[in-house]
Amino acid sequence: MRIAVLGGGNGSFAAAGDLTLAGHEVSLWRRDGATVQAHLDHGGTITVIDGQHGSRVARLSRVSASIAEAVHGVDLILCPAPAFAQADIGSLLAPHLRDGQVVYLPPGTFGSYVIAKAAWDVGNHAEIAVAETGTLPWLARKQGPYSVRISGRGARLPTGVFPQRRAAHALAVISQAFPGVIEPCGDALSGALMNAGPIIHPPLIMMNAGPIEHFDAWDIHKEGTQPSIRRVTDQLDRERIELRERLGYGAPHFPLADHYAHEGDLWMYGRAAHDTLTDSGDWRERIDLMHHRYMLEDTRMGLSLLDSVASLIDAPAPLVRGFLAIGSAIVGEDFKTTGRGLPSLGLGRLDIAALQGLLVEGFSP
Repeated sequence: MRIAVLGGGNGSFAAAGDLTLAGHEVSLWRRDGATVQAHLDHGGTITVIDGQHGSRVARLSRVSASIAEAVHGVDLILCPAPAFAQADIGSLLAPHLRDGQVVYLPPGTFGSYVIAKAAWDVGNHAEIAVAETGTLPWLARKQGPYSVRISGRGARLPTGVFPQRRAAHALAVISQAFPGVIEPCGDALSGALMNAGPIIHPPLIMMNAGPIEHFDAWDIHKEGTQPSIRRVTDQLDRERIELRERLGYGAPHFPLADHYAHEGDLWMYGRAAHDTLTDSGDWRERIDLMHHRYMLEDTRMGLSLLDSVASLIDAPAPLVRGFLAIGSAIVGEDFKTTGRGLPSLGLGRLDIAALQGLLVEGFSP
C-alpha cells in the first residue's frame, strides 16, 4: 500500500520506518526544506531499533518538503503530529486530498473533525474519511536525527471515523497498515474519548511538578507513577468513561488501569506495557512544564475537549476541570479559551442530537 507519513517527531519516524519495513511504499513529509535535504543526503533512510529484530535500515520511498508531493496517489495518510499542530497541517493538506483517501490521526483529540473541516472550508469536497485512535501505535523515541527505537507496538487500536458513514472503507484501508489490531469504536468523538493522553499525562506532569522542576531529568512514568497518583488517574479515567456511557458509546472503554495490569483485558499496547515503557529508559527526560506537549497538548487541548463535552451533556467532571485550571495557572493561559472545546471548533451551538447527526453524515452543501 502507498502511505504518506506527516511530521518528523518520534511517532512519525516510528511510523515511516516500521511501515516501510512491513513492505509498504512510504513517503515522509517534513516541513523544513533544509531538514529534508539533509535527510536525503543521508540516504533517505530511517534506522529502526527494537528488541525483536535489533537494528534495521528502512529506505523510504520519498522524503519531501512538499505535502502535495508526499500525499499524491497514496491510500493512507498518517499524521502522528501533536494535536496543537493539526490545524496548521490540515490547512496545508486540505487542497490536496482526493476521493477515497483516508487520514489517520494516532491519537486525535478530535482532530479528525479539524482536518475534515479544513478540507471542506477550502472547497475540497472529495469523498475522504478522517479517523483517529486512542494512542500512538508505537512506544518510540528517536535516538538521533535518522534513527528511532521502538519499545512497544499497538495491540488494540480503537478507531472512530469522521464521517461515520464512511467507516467501512476507512477501517479497511487502515487495517492494511495495522493488520489485526484495528477495532471500530464508532464515530470520531468516540475515538477522541479513547485518547489516553489527557488521562495519564496531566496528573503525572502536575502532581510531579516539584521534582520535574528540581531534577535535570525525571521519568514520570517510573518514579512519578506512585499509588496516590494512580488513584487520581483512575478517578479521572472514570470521568472519561462516564462521558462515553452518557453519550451512548458502548464498551470496551479501554480503562487506563489495564495499561498497568499483568493480567486481564489487553490494553492498547498489550499486557504490562507500562513496564516495557519504563524499562527502556527512553522517557527519562528534562521536562519543561511551560512548553511540554503533556501540558500544551494533553492538558490544554485534551482536557478542554472533555470539559466541553461534559458541559454539553451536563455531566460532572471535577478532576477534568481541576487539572484544566491548574494547568492554566502554571502556564498563565486560560486553557478553556485557548484549548479545543466544542465552541472553539464552531460546534458550541449544536445540541447533542445535531452533533451526533454531523458525526455520522459529515458536511453538506
